[in-house]
Amino acid sequence: MLKKDRYKAFVDYFSTHNPDAETELHYSNPFELLVAVILSAQCTDKRINQVTPALFTRFPEPESLAASTPEEVFTYIRSVSYPNNKAKHLVGMAQKLLAEFDGVVPEQVEDLVKLPGVGRKTANVISSVVYDKPAMAVDTHVFRVSNRLGLTSRATTPLAVEKQLVKHLPEETIKIAHHWLILHGRYICLARRPKCEICPITYFCQYFGKNFGKPVIEKA
Repeated sequence: MLKKDRYKAFVDYFSTHNPDAETELHYSNPFELLVAVILSAQCTDKRINQVTPALFTRFPEPESLAASTPEEVFTYIRSVSYPNNKAKHLVGMAQKLLAEFDGVVPEQVEDLVKLPGVGRKTANVISSVVYDKPAMAVDTHVFRVSNRLGLTSRATTPLAVEKQLVKHLPEETIKIAHHWLILHGRYICLARRPKCEICPITYFCQYFGKNFGKPVIEKA
């Protein structure tokens, strides 16, 4: 299968079967989403959604978070991965958000990555989800699934994966394709034991073709 045909099959399937895919993090404004995404690094969305209600009640805006201390923030996020570092990042992020952006979560990736705790992946999430930009955030799910499906080739870094996906996907689908890849990786294309036996897209999956031959589930 040619790469362009694989991309078409990918977009056609998910546009039909999951046209409203979105983040599973709970939030009510851009500031809350930024906090949640920073916390979600190497942690599950389920865990983050368990700790953010109390966190957002105590720190509903950048001002209260900036005036706090990492030690206090830690008490709210102790159950997430790397809580010490993330507590420092959150306080620093809020302080810089006030000092340089008047408390408003910036729109551009170049500005977002200036904030403590915000790398390119987090910046792309905010840019796409909050500001509807055609940005592709690459986490471990996106990296793994895009490679297995054959959407990327010889892409050994998140940035390389991002560039290939952005190059080949129709611009209007880039924002939602991020969620398609994440959700497929989270529930079906698992890292250690992908659930190929129930996967509905084996008919264009390069990994399945190489390892199992004929798809177990034909195109619907």
